[in-house]
Amino acid sequence: MRLSPDQMIFWQHGFFKLNATIVFTWGLMLLLAAGSRLITRRLSTDLTRSRWQNLLEIVVTAIEKQIEDVGLAPARKYVWFLGTLFLFVATASLCTVIPGYEPPTSSLSTTAALALCVFVAVPLFGIEDQGMGGYLKSYVKPTVIMLPFNIIGEFSRTLALAVRLFGNMMSGTMIIAILLTITPFIFPIFMTMLGLLTGMVQAYIFSILAAVYIAAATRTRTPKPELAPNT
Repeated sequence: MRLSPDQMIFWQHGFFKLNATIVFTWGLMLLLAAGSRLITRRLSTDLTRSRWQNLLEIVVTAIEKQIEDVGLAPARKYVWFLGTLFLFVATASLCTVIPGYEPPTSSLSTTAALALCVFVAVPLFGIEDQGMGGYLKSYVKPTVIMLPFNIIGEFSRTLALAVRLFGNMMSGTMIIAILLTITPFIFPIFMTMLGLLTGMVQAYIFSILAAVYIAAATRTRTPKPELAPNT
């Protein structure tokens, strides 16, 4: 039993290996890029729209609504990053119905790469919103004693993102593989459906946590409005 798609080697020359994680990751990126190109090539502003455009608008609107609920505004500023994270993880889970396919998100290298994307994006969005000085000051609030703890928190939450997604995705894959070997065929089908649901939930959680971290980095304090004196 393979614990990770890293163990499935398609080609190797010396130290260079082409494993399933790399192949399936690039396959997913090509699938998302091609699908985006096909859906958006003939966008319409009229009442008559294609089914794919209607589906795209529903997905984008739902993602924007979730971003706004987290507290990030305007949502359009962040939807390209957070939406891509969600769609990648969700598509990686949905493709598990394809025979021979293993989600690259069940590899720690993939989840670590996704977490590093969030690690880099958080300060970039924070600096863009508050400026370099304003963002760096957030590390010493409410007191300079918090500086090392805030720095440790940056790395620990990145590690938590990677390990959480990796553990949940790998455990689901392993459970289905075990059931396929010890139970009749019909029962693992239901487990596969449950795995698809779990993958969608993990995609949602990962993107929402990324949005929360970005919201914390872009948070600015606005003074409370003063009450008018009584006359």
